[in-house]
Amino acid sequence: MDSNNRTKTMPSGIQSTSLDPAVAKVLKNTYFLLSLTLAFSAIMAGVSMAMNAPYFGLWTLLPYVLCLWMTEKNKNNASGIIWVFALTGWMGFTLGPILNMFLAVRGAEPIMMALGSTALIFFASSAYVLTTRKNLSFMTGFLMTGMLVAFVAAIANYFLQIPALSLTVSAVFALLSTALIMWQTSAIIHGGERNYISATVTLFVMLYNLFVSLLQIFGLMGGDD
Repeated sequence: MDSNNRTKTMPSGIQSTSLDPAVAKVLKNTYFLLSLTLAFSAIMAGVSMAMNAPYFGLWTLLPYVLCLWMTEKNKNNASGIIWVFALTGWMGFTLGPILNMFLAVRGAEPIMMALGSTALIFFASSAYVLTTRKNLSFMTGFLMTGMLVAFVAAIANYFLQIPALSLTVSAVFALLSTALIMWQTSAIIHGGERNYISATVTLFVMLYNLFVSLLQIFGLMGGDD
C-alpha cells in the first residue's frame, strides 16, 4: 500500500482510503497559493490590457526564465513566495496584449471558450488523479521530452508562421499541459513533490500554457482564413 495513503475500515467492513496529513497539507497549500497567483495574474493581465501594452514576443522569456530560476532557488524560504508572484504577475502582464489582439480580431468568444475549457480540464484531470490515486511517475521522461520538443517547434513557428503547424503545436501543448497537471498532482499524492511552491509554479505554468493553446486553437478554428 502507498505510504502516503491510509486505509481505514468502515463499520460495514468497506475500506476507504484517505490522504496522509502531510500530503493533504501540501495539496491545501498548493491550491491556496495557486488560487492567489491566478487572481494576481488576472489583475496584471487587466492592467496590461488597460495600458495597451505591446506584444513582447520572445522577449517574454528573459524575465520568465529569471523569475523561474529565482523561484526554484528560493523555494525553501519566504522569499520564494515573492518570486512566485513576480513570475505569475509577469506571465499575466504578457497575456494582456494577446487578449487585446483576440478581442480586436475575433471578439470575446474564443477567450471565454478557452477560459471555460481550461477550468473544466483542470478540475476534471485533478479530480481523476485525486480519486483514482494513479501513480504517474512513469510519464516523467516522456512529458519532459515532449514539452522540450513542443517548445522548440513553437519557437520555430514563431519565425515560420505556418497556420497548420501553429494549430498542431497548440494541440500538442494542450495535451502535454493536461498530462503535466495530472502528473504534478500525482507527484504530490505519492511523495514525489513536497514543496508547495514548486508544485504551484508547475500547475500555474501548465494552466497558462493550456489556456493560451486553447485560445489559439479556438481562434484559428473560428477564423475565416
